[in-house]
Amino acid sequence: MTVTPQNDEARPGDALVRAGGIVFIAGAVATLATMAPLFLDVDPFPSYAWAVCMLMGVGFAISAAGVLRSASAQRRAAKASQGF
Repeated sequence: MTVTPQNDEARPGDALVRAGGIVFIAGAVATLATMAPLFLDVDPFPSYAWAVCMLMGVGFAISAAGVLRSASAQRRAAKASQGF
């Protein structure tokens, strides 16, 4: 069994994954806040509040880009270590 060394340095894509998570959470909170009036039987929020809910998808896309960037950097490092 191989053991992956743990290092504390940031890898490519880590910042994108972290930022995407924050944007996703902001969108999730906006979604909860926007859906609450529907269940509480009060006036719904205006349409721009519903647009803020789209941050969930944007955050997911940002995180996915970070994961892809990290994977490509690991692939390049593996090729470089094999001498290709």
